[in-house]
Amino acid sequence: MMNMMNMMKQAQIIQKRLKEAHEELTNMELPGEAGNGAVKVICDGKGLFKSIKLSPEAINPDDPSSVSQDNIEMLEDLISTAILQTAKKAESIMEEKMKAASGGLSIPGLM
Repeated sequence: MMNMMNMMKQAQIIQKRLKEAHEELTNMELPGEAGNGAVKVICDGKGLFKSIKLSPEAINPDDPSSVSQDNIEMLEDLISTAILQTAKKAESIMEEKMKAASGGLSIPGLM
């Protein structure tokens, strides 16, 4: 009986640690860039997209001064929306697959 109580206590500790690690990863902001800084992105610690910033050089390298800030922001919004929609679709599919694989059981830390 005592062994079962210890196992339950250990499971609760592990579940708490998994939740803390998940929160820590979600709150991270990891930068990446390409084109010598012309395109910058931020992802969280789980690799999920958070934001993108484009420089005028990324849009028109021959004449960056011809690119307006409004056009840059519109393009950033379009790219962000497309990435976030795709990530939501992928998450939904992953949840369905995990539910099917686990027989509908909720396994803490798995999702």
